[in-house]
Amino acid sequence: MASINLHDKPFTEETITKLEIFEDYAQAWLPTFVMQKTPLLCVFDFFAGTGYDKSGVAGSPIRLLEKTNEQLGIFFANKVKVQVYLNEFEPNKKKQEKFDLLKLSCEEYLNKFPRLRHIVKIEYRNEDFETLFPKLLPTIKKYPALVYLDQNGIKFTSDKYFLELEKTSQTDFLYFISSSYFWRFGDQEEFKTNLDINMAEAKKNPYKFIHNSIIEQLRKRLPLNSKLRLYPFSLKKSNNIHGIIFGASHPRAVDKFLTIAWDRNDTNGQANFDIFDHALVNQIDLFSGTRGKSRIEVFQEDVKNKILKGEITDNFQLYDYSINEGFLGRHSMEVVKKLKKDKLIDYIGSWPLINYQNVYKQPKRLIFTITK
Repeated sequence: MASINLHDKPFTEETITKLEIFEDYAQAWLPTFVMQKTPLLCVFDFFAGTGYDKSGVAGSPIRLLEKTNEQLGIFFANKVKVQVYLNEFEPNKKKQEKFDLLKLSCEEYLNKFPRLRHIVKIEYRNEDFETLFPKLLPTIKKYPALVYLDQNGIKFTSDKYFLELEKTSQTDFLYFISSSYFWRFGDQEEFKTNLDINMAEAKKNPYKFIHNSIIEQLRKRLPLNSKLRLYPFSLKKSNNIHGIIFGASHPRAVDKFLTIAWDRNDTNGQANFDIFDHALVNQIDLFSGTRGKSRIEVFQEDVKNKILKGEITDNFQLYDYSINEGFLGRHSMEVVKKLKKDKLIDYIGSWPLINYQNVYKQPKRLIFTITK
């Protein structure tokens, strides 16, 4: 690691959470294409930083190299290589110190693990994102790609970028936005020229849901036949709400991200804080005498009703419905197994097969028959 001072401040807790989610997703994403013997994978980190923070905590470029290095054997075995594009640019600065530190950090890591150079090729770029993105877009469209957009401020939040990514067929992306800025300044022209959010609509929900509200509006801008799915993960820092937008068109990619999100927060799968007030669920309401329901319980009740009404009739439909709603197959599986135990439905076998493996990879359709 470079010994010089890399950042003015150490990474904050929510920044580390954001980096860990990127790292976990990169770890899950890389072997997916390697095992398919795809010759070349591409990763694009458009706001790469310097490699490490002031305390020596690794940033996204180093975390990517670490995860690739951990799986080096399967890359060699399957003859797959990774092209990495790392961009760092400081506007209005003649001396691009952060860019220099980025190169130094990554080259030091590669020197420490020289075999990695046989698999990973890094192209360092020092350009404004607005100029660089259209240059690299043809490459993003051509190869299986993972795109990471971790920018500060709101200049690059324009939906024109994610709408371009929507047109690709093999691209997954993690897009960080400072969502709370929209709550405060979303009606100002500077914001509207970048990402025009209907703030009256967004503010119908409490402030803590601002990131979710932005994504709901972005979803409505997708083409009608779009396969792209967008998912939120909100990050709270003091009174500020920021967040990750994850986007992918393939169910397997969605399954991987949702697994990571639910592993990080097993009560809501959508935030690094108690966004749905899960802590209050078991408290009895003084007027009704009933307790509240968790996000999972609300979803599971919805699934139960849809199955018993005949709106969901098999594991294929249920798996797709689950991930579309931001849940995992296991959340639905609990409902289906109980319905069978209570003799309200029946199906062949004892296992409901609500997972990616049995729905997409080796399809096994399982019909749910209503018995009562």
